[in-house]
Amino acid sequence: MTYPRSQIAPPGEAGVFHVVSRCVRRAFLCGTDKHSGQCFEHRRQWIEDRIRFLADSFAVSIYSYAVMSNHFHIVLAVHPDEAQAWPDEEVAERWLAVFPGALSWTQDPKQRERIAYALRSDPKRLQEVRDRLGDLSWFMRALNEPIARMANKEDQCSGRFWEGRFKCQALLEDQAVISAMAYVDLNPVRAKMADSLEASDHTSIQARIKDQSRPESHGKGELPTRPLKPVAGLDAKALLGMTESSYLKLVQWTGEQAHPLKRGKLAQPKDESAPDALWRLAKHPDQWLRRVKGTESRYYRAIGSAEALMAKAAEMGQRWMKGVHSEKALILMRQQTE
Repeated sequence: MTYPRSQIAPPGEAGVFHVVSRCVRRAFLCGTDKHSGQCFEHRRQWIEDRIRFLADSFAVSIYSYAVMSNHFHIVLAVHPDEAQAWPDEEVAERWLAVFPGALSWTQDPKQRERIAYALRSDPKRLQEVRDRLGDLSWFMRALNEPIARMANKEDQCSGRFWEGRFKCQALLEDQAVISAMAYVDLNPVRAKMADSLEASDHTSIQARIKDQSRPESHGKGELPTRPLKPVAGLDAKALLGMTESSYLKLVQWTGEQAHPLKRGKLAQPKDESAPDALWRLAKHPDQWLRRVKGTESRYYRAIGSAEALMAKAAEMGQRWMKGVHSEKALILMRQQTE
């Protein structure tokens, strides 16, 4: 049974979410279609560019993303309060950058200013636009619709390109945010699309690694102590005070722990000890691995501790929520190992 999106991501409320959008009709978002032999690899850049473009206009912080063959993942925070605090001129500028309307038909500076002025002069419409710039569903709409039009035009067809609803999971705690980020960043490795984090094209983990190697990035702080923050969009506090380098080590180690019989695993070095950052997120390595691997299978509408999940269930008018049993099992395992 589906639930209204407003119960998972209430409009006007800040939150962090893991979203997934998938194609329909066996359509390929990216990669090579085995049935037709046609290559759609260039569409990966469409998605990555669009995500970063929208992050500059909407009140969001992008923590991680991964563009796969027929779907993509994003972990993002929504900040509706930030949108409410923007000046009217900034709201109009941000909105018209995403939805230019008549602006796309004219290059006349005076005409463009008149269009922006008309938006600023309508308080009701401006408030509606302000609310939408801090809304998760409108962010996904602004992301998916242009990609669908471009893909349909390229495929010379019409109709749906994406599933009707994007999957959305509320991330209730910082630990849940980091585990979802690791899950997203390791997607290409699990799918055997890449054999290293550096080779995971069109992912946030690759962007973080490349940013660390740029000389100009050294001015943002010493690499070992640079805080773990969003890769695009609004700035935010470091998650659990973690550094970016400790997160990269954590993701690398997590990718090395896949079962030998499972596909997609990073090569394991001689040093098999868990990184220090893991002990801030879990009481035992198995607890961390179970949570990351079960991001989509063990949880459904929300991810978090048993207490956080039950609180979210009560907020939604439910008596239970998928994932509570798994979290309680982890608590028992933790008690047995202490």
